[in-house]
Amino acid sequence: MLKYLSHFPFAFSGGCIGWQVLKPAYILAAILVMLAGNLSAQELNCNVTINSQGVEGIDKRVMADMKKNITDFLNLRTWTNDKYQTEERIVCNLVITISKNTGTKYEATAQIQSARPVFGTGYESVIINYLDKDWLFDYIENQPMDYNDNSYSSGLTSLLAYYAYLIIGYDNDTYARFGGKNMYTKAQQVANNAQNSPMKGWSTYDGMNSRIMLLENLLHQQVVPFREGLYSYYRLGLDVFNTKPADARLATLDMLKKIDVVVQNKPLCLIVNTFFDAKSTEIINIMSEADYGQRQQAYNILTKVDPTKTEQYSKLIKQ
Repeated sequence: MLKYLSHFPFAFSGGCIGWQVLKPAYILAAILVMLAGNLSAQELNCNVTINSQGVEGIDKRVMADMKKNITDFLNLRTWTNDKYQTEERIVCNLVITISKNTGTKYEATAQIQSARPVFGTGYESVIINYLDKDWLFDYIENQPMDYNDNSYSSGLTSLLAYYAYLIIGYDNDTYARFGGKNMYTKAQQVANNAQNSPMKGWSTYDGMNSRIMLLENLLHQQVVPFREGLYSYYRLGLDVFNTKPADARLATLDMLKKIDVVVQNKPLCLIVNTFFDAKSTEIINIMSEADYGQRQQAYNILTKVDPTKTEQYSKLIKQ
């Protein structure tokens, strides 16, 4: 079952053509098309950037090799059992900014972003926009990047696999209620395998903004309304905005109300903060043409759950 066709309404008509009436050339062409479809089953279309400008004497050849290997690791590996067409692959960005290099050891921060297309438009909506400040890893030029879901291989491959599963999980949650559960379980397994590594960020003791807290939030029972809201916001909201803007605004308000419940039950919730870092401008644009009562509702919730952007949200209540 293809990802988009299983969730988007569509019309299909066609007949059954007997293979015996096709010429051999057509049969060969059809086989090649099917094979090409299987070869493009990978889930991610990740653009990788390695920024090492702040580190003197770093080997640019090694940086180029690192970029290629990370890109291949993310984009050429199959992470799920689902079938993705080329155009269905998840668009994402990974920007690694290296701050220190000692031999084969690197310290860095990483900006992780992903987006998904909005049905019937050319618009791509950001899902994740998260800065991980604790990347510590070894990298040796031309060395294979080994990885196994069941054991710890290296700091770098653990980081990449963790975010691959997180990105796919988030994306799946926007297409089906709790659709990302299996991917979050996979990410949890990666994190468990990396617990004894020297890297920060794999333990809940590493702070409320650590990478593991993103996953802890997503798996926490008190955050269930947020994950329900992701489906409402995207499938019942953004995906119908072009044809049913009133319905889209109601779905957006529903998401905000669910977030309000989450914040009341779990005040320090990292995924709420990352959501608004990615979505605040988009929410304002969605609600800007709503009636005043709806805009007031949105403003009241937004300034309560995301007070740092109060000035930005004030646009909603200006007459």
